[in-house]
Amino acid sequence: MPGGRGARRQAPIGSTDAWFSAEDIYLFREGRHVRLYEKLGAHLVRSADGAGVHFAVWAPNARSVSVVGDFSGWRKDAHPLRVRDDGSGLWAGFIAGIGPGALYKYHIVARDTGYEVEKADPFAFCAEEPPRTASVVCDPAHIWRDAAWMAGRGARIGLSAPVSIYEVHAGSWRRVPEQGGRWLTYRELAAVLPAYVVDMGFTHVEFMPLTEHPFYGSWGYQTTGYFAPTARFGAPQDLMALIDALHEAGVGVILDWVPSHFPTDRHGLGFFDGTHLFEHADPRRGYHPEWHSSLFNFGRHEVRSILASSALYWLDRFHIDGLRVDGVASMLYRDYARAPGEWVPNAHGGREDEEAIQFLRELNEAVYRHYPDVQTIAEESTAWPQVSRPVYAGGLGFGYKWNMGWMHDTLDYMEKDPIHRKYHQGQLTFSLWYAFQENFVLPLSHDETVYGKGSLVGKMPGDDWQKFANLRLLLAYMFCHPGKKLLFMGAEFAQWREWTHDGSLDWHLLDYAPHQGMQHLVRDLNRLYREEPALHAADAEPVGFRWADAADSEQSVVSFYRLSGPGADPILVVCNFTPVPRHNYRIGVVRPGFWTEILNTDATVYAGSGQGNLGGLDTVPVAAHGELQSLNLVLPPLAVVGFKAPPAPGT
Repeated sequence: MPGGRGARRQAPIGSTDAWFSAEDIYLFREGRHVRLYEKLGAHLVRSADGAGVHFAVWAPNARSVSVVGDFSGWRKDAHPLRVRDDGSGLWAGFIAGIGPGALYKYHIVARDTGYEVEKADPFAFCAEEPPRTASVVCDPAHIWRDAAWMAGRGARIGLSAPVSIYEVHAGSWRRVPEQGGRWLTYRELAAVLPAYVVDMGFTHVEFMPLTEHPFYGSWGYQTTGYFAPTARFGAPQDLMALIDALHEAGVGVILDWVPSHFPTDRHGLGFFDGTHLFEHADPRRGYHPEWHSSLFNFGRHEVRSILASSALYWLDRFHIDGLRVDGVASMLYRDYARAPGEWVPNAHGGREDEEAIQFLRELNEAVYRHYPDVQTIAEESTAWPQVSRPVYAGGLGFGYKWNMGWMHDTLDYMEKDPIHRKYHQGQLTFSLWYAFQENFVLPLSHDETVYGKGSLVGKMPGDDWQKFANLRLLLAYMFCHPGKKLLFMGAEFAQWREWTHDGSLDWHLLDYAPHQGMQHLVRDLNRLYREEPALHAADAEPVGFRWADAADSEQSVVSFYRLSGPGADPILVVCNFTPVPRHNYRIGVVRPGFWTEILNTDATVYAGSGQGNLGGLDTVPVAAHGELQSLNLVLPPLAVVGFKAPPAPGT
């Protein structure tokens, strides 16, 4: 396979004329080239003219393109490139005597207007640390030590695996107060993050975008460098070392990736060659009114090739285990975030963006063709059907989809005063009507802790004790609900403050018992989720869930079973969404015998009140809920209790 997993890219040898094969040009223009990074950009080479760098860039509407850099005093006439005569719009050339660390840009003069601009290289592997904007010649390489992880990683992120994701913003997870509160580098993160994630029991880390971005406050979602990790935290090989360290610790890595839009910074992709090359010219299609950024023109084949190549680059070179694709809903609909008259219907008069749909399907086909052991995950907030179903079956081809409906309904319910929750129980039960229509991830992400929304614990009603109890209840409910799990950093120890990218998490809170208890609970929830197949093996199948009682709205109690498959030993989950302890709460169960209490979020070790069922209890022959046997439970206040069924008779 070209650019195989983890292989170090060998310095190519040859002339500029032979750089692109006929197949390269054909696939590029068809939108099917998925490894353009091997051809475009700045590549260290040896040629008849000696060692140097081969440059190549796509600028079909340029009159001239030249390389400017610190090696030529940034003179625009020093190193002109030559355009190919095949109509591809590719400019290329070789500059001898320069090597790693050289700073450069492309000086472009538009063909028809004479418009001049200096652009960073869209295919640069390295960039200057912002606010500087030049590209940097580099050859990222790393000696990988994660062969064991790579050989078995597919089973760790598959539909039947326990997938628990810790979402991290690299610049604010932890900082160095002794040095002005600076952020950690990739290698400093490698020294502490893997051990923490392993201790907490998460299976994967999802990094908010690490692609280069000019504005730190965009959190990486306004990307300019689709092939360059941000230089804020170190060099590309430093990021490789961080990923390697996580893999060696048994932790997978998911990268938040943004193909939906890009910023309008002058050095970036916008108006690249004096025309709207990457974006639509019509602002009704090319400008995003919410994000104030440009939208890719997915109808242009070359743009699809470039974006698909970016996705494969992170999988090829950085051993990424999954791509969380940002903003999918904004790609699917032409009228997304637009008022009537502000968007252009498709050829059929509809609002679906057929070109973006084609791109997403081709992207997912390419990813799974080359890497069947990774997953793509869609951030998609609408009712678009079959997002996580194969392309051959009419789907978009993603492996997973964020369950935004579950997240919004559940948080809205949890923010209500418990005295009113009985009138809104349908918000909890509704998610099970569609829980298996997609392969869902349940996200409690960064989006819910910014822009005045407050922290998760801050959203909860009641006094401080009730806020913590409500958050323990919410997290345990999430871990027991069908679907994979995602939790944003800081929620695992109940950070009070809303998240800010300019500071560290408030780790000092772990000096206090309620925060220690929350962290202890999340650690135990992850352990329980991993160890009990009933809680994860059938996350995406109807057989994995069965209601015990969804109708007790008067007491705001829901109860259900989780199972790993037909006939498997079930786990009974009972959730009390009020601060009223409920003694003698009878619930019919599917099997007689001793039911072991394996979860109680009100335990004193979690800073709860310590009410519960003393490790479990026997059934009694009293009928309830259509069953001949029942349990007489104590339901602690604002708590989840879980019970493992006795073995089936004869086993």
